[in-house]
Amino acid sequence: MALLQRIAKDVKLMFRRPPRQQYAALCYRLKKKNGLEVLLLTSRDTGRWVIPKGWPMPNKKSHSVAEREAFEEAGVKGKAERAPLGSFTYHKGLDQGLKVFCRVQVHALKVESMLDDFPEKGQRQLAWVSCAEAAERVDEPELKALLLAFEQRMLGHEEPGTRKILRK
Repeated sequence: MALLQRIAKDVKLMFRRPPRQQYAALCYRLKKKNGLEVLLLTSRDTGRWVIPKGWPMPNKKSHSVAEREAFEEAGVKGKAERAPLGSFTYHKGLDQGLKVFCRVQVHALKVESMLDDFPEKGQRQLAWVSCAEAAERVDEPELKALLLAFEQRMLGHEEPGTRKILRK
């Protein structure tokens, strides 16, 4: 029986497609009263709490795609860091119930301003929350861990060998 299970697992792996790539922005701001806050928004289809993300765009680097998605989905203007913070995976639901496995590369984006008018205005809810609150709201375990690690880096409690996102 163990041999059949192993063969089934191997066959499944042979037919699995590599994950589709997406790019995301972890939008953040520093407030005197509340400290570090990150921006979450709801997805248009399920209402889950997510961060702005999207598919690669021709002739655009990953951090530029993250900036564009933050603008389109949340009206955020700012600069995304070129180096990614990390990544997470999830299953994206497509039309007709099809789900595809996606790997999302995340870039920190320091918010400079928020616009009153943007392409997806009224289609999502937006919320500025602490990293701990954001980690509670999102579903993806790897994104939860990334949010908590981001908070540690921003507060200067990073582990040896990691870089600070923001210099104080």
